[in-house]
Amino acid sequence: MVGIVMFFVALFALLLGFPVAFTFGGIALIFGVWAEGMDMFAFMPYRIQSIMENTVLMAVPLFVFMGLVLQKTRLAEQLLESMGKLFGGINGGIAISTVLVGALLAASTGVVGASVVAMGLISLPVMLKYNYDKGLACGTICASGTLGQIIPPSIVLILLGDVLGVPVGDLFQAAIWPGFVLVAAYIIYILIYAKLNPESAKAMPADENLNRKQEVIAALKAVVPPLALIIVVLGSIFAGVATPTESAALGGAGAIVLALLYGQFSFMMVYDAAKETVKVTAMVFAILLGATAFSMAFTYTGGDYLVEEWMLQLPGEKWGFLIITMLVILVLGFFIDFVEICFIIVPIIAPVAELMGINMTWFAILVAMNLQTSFLTPPFGFSLFYLKGVAPNGVTTRDIYRGVMPFIAIQVLVLASLLVFPGFYGM
Repeated sequence: MVGIVMFFVALFALLLGFPVAFTFGGIALIFGVWAEGMDMFAFMPYRIQSIMENTVLMAVPLFVFMGLVLQKTRLAEQLLESMGKLFGGINGGIAISTVLVGALLAASTGVVGASVVAMGLISLPVMLKYNYDKGLACGTICASGTLGQIIPPSIVLILLGDVLGVPVGDLFQAAIWPGFVLVAAYIIYILIYAKLNPESAKAMPADENLNRKQEVIAALKAVVPPLALIIVVLGSIFAGVATPTESAALGGAGAIVLALLYGQFSFMMVYDAAKETVKVTAMVFAILLGATAFSMAFTYTGGDYLVEEWMLQLPGEKWGFLIITMLVILVLGFFIDFVEICFIIVPIIAPVAELMGINMTWFAILVAMNLQTSFLTPPFGFSLFYLKGVAPNGVTTRDIYRGVMPFIAIQVLVLASLLVFPGFYGM
């Protein structure tokens, strides 16, 4: 039972606010030495070396750099302005354009915080100006900003591919259809809401200075460059021309080219993006090292056998395991970050999934879809904090919480459909 006690002590420490990497590493050291002695950690340097030499994980800083460079090119601003004019003429049109821009930003930048902040600064004031319901406006921005968790190139999918031993390219391909369905579900909800509450999602008056053809041309000018980058990055992976790591490097170079095209390139911009990339990468790898020590101690103390035995005895066999696993990850997502779940929870349950003959690509997409919800769920959903930080004074935390609830329900419904009808998604 030492491993199980260690697991709950770690969760409790995280809830108290202790740093994640040091929590996992410190608790692993305390319980590992208590249970097995210092000899347990004799192979730890070799594990650290294998992490540092992992070429798959090299894609993480490269994709982060690509996203940060694009964030600084006014890409989101131009997309939102053009899309807003294109779809603003229908009820709920600004919200729909926000969802579409969120999907494009997800596929080109994948940086959740940057997407939510950009759309919060640009799209939220416009929606409030046209008397949109505050909850709908906030929920749309938060949900659209988190699409980068499931739409490739997603950092979550790269981490899950490494943890589960599934090729990242396969995960990117498998995630496209679920991501598309989720975007479509958001848009359908907004259209229904606007139909039932037209005064809470008003149409934008047409711009008299632009005709329809000019609006379409302006939108295409804003959409084509990032779309070209998406096609190059993902297309090179799907065609087998480049590995995810190589395509991430290509994406970083492409982001620099786009910065030049948008007239936003400067060496200071590259320096700032590189510095932020180092911070994000250091955080991810510090957590990974702590999680490696934790999982080693958990395994040595027999915790994995207890979990495996309990999971195999669940009613409903495979389906019972999948339902319980998804519920546990969903609940944990209310309190802890996706990185901790990827590195701690997933390695514990993955061997059981393999024993039950579950398709690991499908399992990874289920987990990724579930983890996306963690960005929206109160009280610790990061998207909620990002939006609150840039929202006007009239927007309260209650408005944001109320607004994300329908989108959380949509995500859970899409997750359930992915669980029950995997064939529909090509799994």
